[in-house]
Amino acid sequence: MRHRLPLLLLTVGLWLTIKASAEVRYITTDEFKQQVFNYQTDTTWNYLGKRPCVIDFYTTWCGPCKRLAPIMESLSEKYKGKVVFYKADTEKERELAYVFQIASIPQVLYVPKTGKPMLLKGLYPQENIEQIIEEFLLGKKPAEKKQ
Repeated sequence: MRHRLPLLLLTVGLWLTIKASAEVRYITTDEFKQQVFNYQTDTTWNYLGKRPCVIDFYTTWCGPCKRLAPIMESLSEKYKGKVVFYKADTEKERELAYVFQIASIPQVLYVPKTGKPMLLKGLYPQENIEQIIEEFLLGKKPAEKKQ
């Protein structure tokens, strides 16, 4: 029994690490400035991350935001290791909401590794969000539609 405990702890630790890496992470204004873009020190967009990211600007009481949450969770699993997914609560992170002029929610910021980000307002179907991720963030050419 004594030899099984370290193995069990290692297994649980690995599982939690893998699970956490695929989840949508909550981001604060300070974390945004450290991990995404420091708008206080840089005058031009300079993404600080190593992988493209998606930032969901939301509030807890917003109906469309609640419908978007499981879509983002699903996509974070699908694009695990390729795209980082964040959530920013506009009521808690007012400075960040002000910087991006978030007046209505949900709004989603798509940040490629290079180039400028794209901010879209409203709730989009999962298929549309996947297309944006594939084409805008990952640079894949659009798939031809079957006739």
